[in-house]
Order: sequence, then C-alpha cells, then structure tokens
Amino acid sequence: MTPNVEKIPYEIQPGRLDVVRLVQVTDSHIFADPEGCLLGLNTRSSFEAICERVEREEWRPDALLATGDLSQDASAESYQYLADYFKDMDLPTFWLPGNHDNPETMDIYLSNNRVLQAKQLLIGKWQIILLDSSVRGKVHGSLNDEQLHFLERALKRYPDKHALVCLHHQPLDIGSHWLDQIGLKNADEFNQIIAQYPQVKGVLWGHIHQEFDRVKDGIHWLATPSSCVQFKPGSEDFSAGTEAPGYRYLNLFSDGRIESIVHRIDNMEFTVDYSIKGY
Repeated sequence: MTPNVEKIPYEIQPGRLDVVRLVQVTDSHIFADPEGCLLGLNTRSSFEAICERVEREEWRPDALLATGDLSQDASAESYQYLADYFKDMDLPTFWLPGNHDNPETMDIYLSNNRVLQAKQLLIGKWQIILLDSSVRGKVHGSLNDEQLHFLERALKRYPDKHALVCLHHQPLDIGSHWLDQIGLKNADEFNQIIAQYPQVKGVLWGHIHQEFDRVKDGIHWLATPSSCVQFKPGSEDFSAGTEAPGYRYLNLFSDGRIESIVHRIDNMEFTVDYSIKGY
C-alpha cells in the first residue's frame, strides 16, 4: 500500500484547453548498480534513451506517468537516480508502485519539486487516478479496500470530469497464460466499480512488457512496453520478446476521446539474453 495517499487532488493547467498530453514510462527496472542488467540489457541505458526521446517529442507533454516496477531491486540508490533524472526532465511526474518496488522507499526518495507523490491529478476536463496494486512479496497484484475506496471516492467527487485510471497490474486477460496468472487478482471487483461510472474513459497499466490496446464497454484499455526488455505476446510460459524498448504518448481530448501511440527506440543497439527463463 502506498503511504500518504493524497486527499487533495493535484491540479495542473494543460498547455491547451482541448487536449491533455501525457507520456507513460513503465517497467524501467533500475538497479542500484549503474551497470545492472535485466536479461542482459543495461536498464539505465535503455531508460535514458527512452527519456531522451520523450524530450524530443514535437508536443511537450503536460505530465509524465511512471507506472511501476521502476526499480528492480527496490533500492534507495535506484529511486534517487530516478528522482534526479525525472527532475532534470522538468516535467510534472507522478508514480505508482509495481511488484518489484517498495512503496515506502519510493515515498521517501521519489519526491521533489517535479516528482510528486499525489495519486489524483486534475488537468483540464480530466482526472487521472493512480492506484497501488502491489502486494508485498508477491508478483501478482490486488487492490486493497483502501485503494478501492479511494478510486470510488475520486470518481464520485468529479462526475463531470473524464477519468483515466492507472495501475501496474493488468485488470483483464491479455492472452498470455503465464502473465494472466500474475495480473490483478481482484479484477472483477475493480471492473464492477468502474462500470458504475461512465466518465471512466481509459484504464492504463504496465507489468506485461508489451503493447496492448483495446476498446471494450466504452473504455480504452491500454498497456505499454517496458523501457527495457519486452515479453513475447501470446506466450504460454515466460519468454522474452524481440521488440525494442518503448513508451506511450496519450492525447486525452475534452470530449472524452483518447488517442494514443507507442514509440520505440529502434535506433538503440541492445542485446537480450533469450536463454534466461525468468526475471
């Protein structure tokens, strides 16, 4: 459970009145050791390549969402590195924890004048809700009662704003057996809540290290590639993918539409050790 869940929403004025622009960076798996590698890939190098691409975007985003597994070893050094790097990017940055993270350590180190602990963001015609689906010592996710109540309170409080709900673990099956076993265990409870609030226009997550994009029941369901190694879509058992590191750019329009695209770092040379059967 993330400490100090904000009771007062954080407000940002978007760069334009008709659209909110966001970037999602997820599953960076940073180590305390700058030479730390995941499946043979240096995660700091790929993360920095992703962020450099974000900074070259034609349209500057209004905020950056970092959606879990930001660290691989949950170390103070990894979070301090991330806090410093995000601060230098000079974008309002909001985060939530994944199964590799330590929420308490994140709360200490991921906080400065550009990296913010708020879990409810009001921006233009939208509210962004960030939930903690991590379960201590487990790979799968679950939303405890406090998180579910927080979600429902936020939706009740702003019925006139479109909502984008963010978490780390996938709340629906993606067609990959091993990943579907370690998704959000109480997805039915989560989905029952958001089904009651038609202003929910999107659900955004990480964890699965691959792109996912589906519109179902009037909601845009989106997952984003890792900023380091990928997982092979549709795999029965653990299998690394061959795709390049990536991130997601989102346009949230004032009429509730979501347009989104995944960018990948195709010009980066990287080597993944496909013989490794876990992470």
